[in-house]
Amino acid sequence: MESTTQSPPLELSNKGALNELGLGSGGAVLNILKLILAGSPLPEVLTIIAQSVESRGDGTLCTIWLPDDDGKQLHCAAAPSLPGFISETGSMLIGPQGGSCGTAVYRRQPVYASDVLEDPIWDHYRHRLLPFGIRAVWSRPLFTSEGQTLGTFAIHYREVRSPDDSDLKMIENASHIAGIAIERHLNEERLHLERNRLRLLLEITNSMTSKLDMRRLVETLSTDLLRVTRCDFCALLLPDSDGGGLRVTTLYNPEARGFLCDGTTIPNDGSICGKAFRTGTAQCFENFEQVGSNVETSGNTASQLTFQRVIDEGLVSGCCLPLMGKGGAIGVLTALNRSERTFKQDDISFLEQVARQVATAVENALEYEKAISDRDKEAKQRLYLEEEIRGEFGAIIGSSPALKTALDLVSTVAPTDSSVLILGETGTGKELIARAIHNLSSRRGRSFVKLNCAAIPLGLLESELFGHEKGAFTGAIAQKTGRFELANKGTLFLDEVGDIPLELQTKLLRVLQEQEFERLGSNHTHKVDVRVIAATHRDLTAMIKQTTFREDLYYRLKVFPISVPALRQRTEDIPKLAWHFTALYARRMNKKIDSIPSETMLALLRYRWPGNVRELQNFIERAVILSPHTILRAPTSELEPFCAPTGLNLPMTGLEELERDHIVRALELSDWLVGGKNGAAARLGIKRTTLTYRMRKLGIVRPSPSRQKITV
Repeated sequence: MESTTQSPPLELSNKGALNELGLGSGGAVLNILKLILAGSPLPEVLTIIAQSVESRGDGTLCTIWLPDDDGKQLHCAAAPSLPGFISETGSMLIGPQGGSCGTAVYRRQPVYASDVLEDPIWDHYRHRLLPFGIRAVWSRPLFTSEGQTLGTFAIHYREVRSPDDSDLKMIENASHIAGIAIERHLNEERLHLERNRLRLLLEITNSMTSKLDMRRLVETLSTDLLRVTRCDFCALLLPDSDGGGLRVTTLYNPEARGFLCDGTTIPNDGSICGKAFRTGTAQCFENFEQVGSNVETSGNTASQLTFQRVIDEGLVSGCCLPLMGKGGAIGVLTALNRSERTFKQDDISFLEQVARQVATAVENALEYEKAISDRDKEAKQRLYLEEEIRGEFGAIIGSSPALKTALDLVSTVAPTDSSVLILGETGTGKELIARAIHNLSSRRGRSFVKLNCAAIPLGLLESELFGHEKGAFTGAIAQKTGRFELANKGTLFLDEVGDIPLELQTKLLRVLQEQEFERLGSNHTHKVDVRVIAATHRDLTAMIKQTTFREDLYYRLKVFPISVPALRQRTEDIPKLAWHFTALYARRMNKKIDSIPSETMLALLRYRWPGNVRELQNFIERAVILSPHTILRAPTSELEPFCAPTGLNLPMTGLEELERDHIVRALELSDWLVGGKNGAAARLGIKRTTLTYRMRKLGIVRPSPSRQKITV
């Protein structure tokens, strides 16, 4: 066996002659240099160098080898006279038994194997050379002046052979040319990489101003980032809604295996990305399994599951960089590989630059999203409030001007804590107005307590309002909590407040002024925070003149009065109300009524409805009961006709209403005879002309005979 010969490695800084014996003609060398300077593709240049060496004609075969990206193996880049050699030989490990090339780089000096069948450095790879008949392999490593591995230059022979002086000189010169070509190529790649990196930084900077929404920012990063980071997987991780982890947004993963997908949550505790986020420092690792022990000892099930997902995805090494905003970490940019390839320091420095730009862009995008979200939220809240108002007013059917005026007042006073006095006839929906005020106020989360003062016996009303202690009076067998206590922090609705006895009004006034009271049979003062809404159909000003209602209590209650119009003052709402109640009761009775005859609707419009909406509701309920089919059959003969000309349906004062009722009654008793001894004018004790004038002013018209009331 020929012994392995070693000689000192060639440093490319040493300039040797290029046209020495064995390297071809000077013209060939000049052409090679021109190709190098012109930036020709490296495989083409290396092939021409190898062919120039092989032109000696003595059976010399030449190959040139380059390191893989991870720097741990070599692969053949040029073998012009060995078809199939590049694909068949594959890569060789850089190490003590890496063949001639891998061993030469490992030893950092030339290695000359005279017989691969005998030399132990070929024990792992000689089977790859035997199909090509190769017996001798001489290899010279190529390094830069800084010691960076460029590759190896190799000479092959199909017979056992050791190099002589001319061979050594030829290898030295050819290696020099190959090294120049490879180093220039690497420098060009480095410059190209730097240009790409600068352009990428510029594009990311531009994206901060031109792409404020997160989706478009992610698209930009996905398109540009991986062209220069040289990794297998890249993702943007942002905190999830509950702050317990980081949500994955994949930027690049061309060989995805489906274990680490968009939306996956990486826990903050027990994960490398979480550590980068918590500490604000970059976390780089060569082998992901090295951190597995930390995950196991953390006891965090979510971390262990995430660790397994990363392993199943085939990710091995990489770097996690925190995205630092004005107030701290806002996310993580992670770049991972499927091989044990650590990032070089310049790669990490560039990634940190990218992370700073991405952090600014992401922070801007998040702030933009928050601004849009706040705007949308405000719009939704405004819409919600409008819908809420409509919802609270949903039970108050109608769109007449008179009703809208009242509802506008409700919307105005509801957000305050002021007392409200609701005025209106019986059956107009005063309680619905009170509930709407409560539900649109800040007290809506508290109780709405109502009390009909007219329905409680005089002796029990004080106890209902203020409560009593056990034994306070005969029959008080237990302590009772009053309505004011029940309504604390909420709203108390006092319906028919005009029916409160005069002696009790003083105590009620004190509660309204001082927000305090004592239970019956107790000296303990209770403090409360209650909003009072009162309602009545009575004329409280008249009662004040009659000294049956306290003037000071009236003004305390009448901080914000709301008048609810009578149904006859909003007759345009009658069709909507009729349809509403028809649908309501038909649904309750499992009937289907889809038609209201026009003559029925006309009768509803002509009737005066002294009982207001409540009377109409009861009438429609009776009509639904009487309707066997899909058409509403209403007993319109029961309705007293009311025929007011169009344009005269105007709100009237209380005196006008009384006068009108009095005149209509006199006309009915006189069979609608105005003048004469038995006429209405004589009954009323006024002139016929005066009665005629008052009838025109009040819109009183005699109904047609077919519409007259036939029952009482």
